[in-house]
Amino acid sequence: MLALLVGLAVTLVVHDQQEQRHKAERTFVRNELANKSYAALQAKLHSAEALLRAVQTLFLASDEVTAAEFGSFYLNMRPREQFPSLLALAYAQREVWPDGEHYITRWVDPLPGNEAVAGLDVGAQPRNLAGLLASRDSDRVTLSAPFHPVQQAMSSAPDDGITMRLPIFSSGRPPQTVNERRERMRGSIAMSFRVSHLIGDALPDRLTRELHLKITDATDPGAQLLFDSQPGLAAPASGYRFERRLVYGGRAWDIVMQPLDSGAAPIEWSRSALPAGLLVSVLLAMLVFSVVSTRQRALDLGWQMSRRYRESEERFRALNDLLPVLVLLAEVESGRITYANQAARDRLGGRVDERDMPDLFEDRNLRTRLRGPDTRGCGRLEAQLRLGEGASFWASVAISRIVLSGHDKLLMVANDISEQRQLTELLSHQASHDALTELYNRREFERRLQAALALTDSATPPAVLLYLDLDQFKLINDTSGHLAGDQLLAQLAIVMRKQLGGTDVLARLGGDEFGVLVADVADRADAEQIAERMRRCIDGYVFIWEQRSYTISASIGGVMIDRPDILVKDLLTHADTACYMAKEMGRNRVHFYSERDDETVRRHGEMEWANRLRWAVDEHRLVLMYQEIWPLPLVAGGEPDIEVLLRFRDESGQLVVPGVFMPAAERYGLMPVVDRWVVQTTLAHFDRLHPAGAGLHMVAINLSGASVEDEALAGLIVGWLQQYKVEPSRVCFEITETVAVRNLSHVVRFMEQLRTAGCRIALDDFGAGMSSFTYLKNLPLDIIKIDGSFVRDMLTDPVSHLMVKAVTDIGHRLGLEVVAEWVTDMETVQALMLLGVNRVQGFSLHHPELAAFQRD
Repeated sequence: MLALLVGLAVTLVVHDQQEQRHKAERTFVRNELANKSYAALQAKLHSAEALLRAVQTLFLASDEVTAAEFGSFYLNMRPREQFPSLLALAYAQREVWPDGEHYITRWVDPLPGNEAVAGLDVGAQPRNLAGLLASRDSDRVTLSAPFHPVQQAMSSAPDDGITMRLPIFSSGRPPQTVNERRERMRGSIAMSFRVSHLIGDALPDRLTRELHLKITDATDPGAQLLFDSQPGLAAPASGYRFERRLVYGGRAWDIVMQPLDSGAAPIEWSRSALPAGLLVSVLLAMLVFSVVSTRQRALDLGWQMSRRYRESEERFRALNDLLPVLVLLAEVESGRITYANQAARDRLGGRVDERDMPDLFEDRNLRTRLRGPDTRGCGRLEAQLRLGEGASFWASVAISRIVLSGHDKLLMVANDISEQRQLTELLSHQASHDALTELYNRREFERRLQAALALTDSATPPAVLLYLDLDQFKLINDTSGHLAGDQLLAQLAIVMRKQLGGTDVLARLGGDEFGVLVADVADRADAEQIAERMRRCIDGYVFIWEQRSYTISASIGGVMIDRPDILVKDLLTHADTACYMAKEMGRNRVHFYSERDDETVRRHGEMEWANRLRWAVDEHRLVLMYQEIWPLPLVAGGEPDIEVLLRFRDESGQLVVPGVFMPAAERYGLMPVVDRWVVQTTLAHFDRLHPAGAGLHMVAINLSGASVEDEALAGLIVGWLQQYKVEPSRVCFEITETVAVRNLSHVVRFMEQLRTAGCRIALDDFGAGMSSFTYLKNLPLDIIKIDGSFVRDMLTDPVSHLMVKAVTDIGHRLGLEVVAEWVTDMETVQALMLLGVNRVQGFSLHHPELAAFQRD
């Protein structure tokens, strides 16, 4: 009896723990369902907002939207397919009457069923009007408080209508203050819904079967019920309860979910530990009883011994079936499996006892070892076990030779470690590979480079290290975003991998830089051919992103690995230096490092240029030149404008063009200092720049992106204009297209400051960044300069000619003066004049000269 009571107590404890786990699982499932329902409702509101913003975009794109266009937009979008609860999509126009502002609903779709909405004054619905005014002042989407829709004027249904609104402002830059928004308000667009249907459509079907959902609007005093999945059902006083507040569109909705049943469903009898526990308790009590009782044992000792043997075997099998590990017994001579526990049958198949133990293993040596008549099994090891039909899994296995009932057996105990092994392999892969391109990362590349260096001696063929840096990669990030840049890197990784052999190493070293390690090259000529092949595969690749296409090129630096007495970091430094030289010599080329290369040794990186530029002003190394800009048609005795150009005078007195030192200035943040020197020096010697002197009509000065982002520069320029008594209308500041679109709002503010002072603004290199013409509407410009690559090819390339014509036509329609760069011959001048271009510049018209004051 004592054993029975102990067994029953243990069984009840296990059953209670099982009940607790069951309740916890039910709570988890309910939380998942509640969170999914909350997210679905939130996503429904965001989807409605996205549709409403699409309507707002229609008005922002055109100041003359008509009722027909509004109706066509509704038909094309088919909003009721996504929102069956939608009552109407409407536009209310702001009208000022003698008694104040009114918002009159002029357009409504669909009209059938919404006739009462057409011509409705939104002010007749105070809650609707409150939502409209809130969206106007905040310039954000707003929800109204529930109200009675006019479509249901004759219905006694509760206030079940809400509107989602966005304002429509007059054209121009977005208003920044509440007063400006109120002044520029043109109207309001709204989507009206039956809120109970909107909420009901967003919820999963499973929710209403398992949970009781109530949603109330708690924004205003006196909460108002919006939705009740089980009207009239009393909420349980205790138990599971999910509460969350959804804040959206200026409204606060309280969401409460409770289970429809008050308690958790009981555990299924087949899964409960109670039956087995009761049975084990009774068996344990019987076992104890049989042990303490000697009467039956004395009467029939033989029968009891037989029964004890059977019970022992049954207990062995029962205990082994309960084990989570795989347990198998096999004969030593034949290898045939005679026993497999439940875990083994589940993992290896129900007919595993028809197989031989050695055949379970993929390892041929292990199979041979287990088939030997004198096998002792094996210690713990990791091996692949066959499932049949080519499938297998990894397991931790131990096999021992035992004697059972006078027969030699092999006992195998195995544990499935597939998930652990996969996790280990995944972590190892992540530690050595780049997540974006799936190439080796810098750490793994350096490790393999070190291994290759260790194998280098006079008897082995040399290896080559290539360092690749993409040209103008920043342009793609600036114009199309970092997502496009990431996609380009991933595609180029695939393209470059196809050019290499199976033993070659390709890695992403960081940013847009790649490393290649090729072993066993014949000589430097062979290495140069490999590098050139890599360059051509990148140069020939066309990257397409959102209807834009980009041509890509790379500068490649190479280093021969033919001696072991060099460090990995020095190899990488030499390769980087060679890559820099490739860029300096014009980009899209291959350059191999050589210690005898004087140019490489003398200027081995941008750091040296940065150090030289820091002292360039004090050492009078910076020089101003000018190039004339001529009006069309060309006439003798005409008065040209000029563009100021910057040069660097090196130690030998030679003038270095900006393409050599500008990248270093941009990378190390020196452009604001250089630009300030150029602007101040130009204004200080304004009448001594050109032989025309004070008769010079206009001078153009280039500004970099870093200077445009300098908050203080515009104020400094205005001060210098006053200090040096320069008429602002004679000064034009040029900003490249890529700089303008990179931070549009900041650039607009900067331009407006200078235009307010009286200066002129030019957009330089237009077309190089492939930006939309719509940017021109938002930029305060006076001049647009067509990118020279189009002008150069316009006589031979129809697309370039069409581009020049399009830019010219658009510029003139916007009231801008159009200037063409890179004009190389008089035939191009005639073609540009026929297209209506206002001014031209290029080496064929005037070669840059030193500023007049620099010749003194």
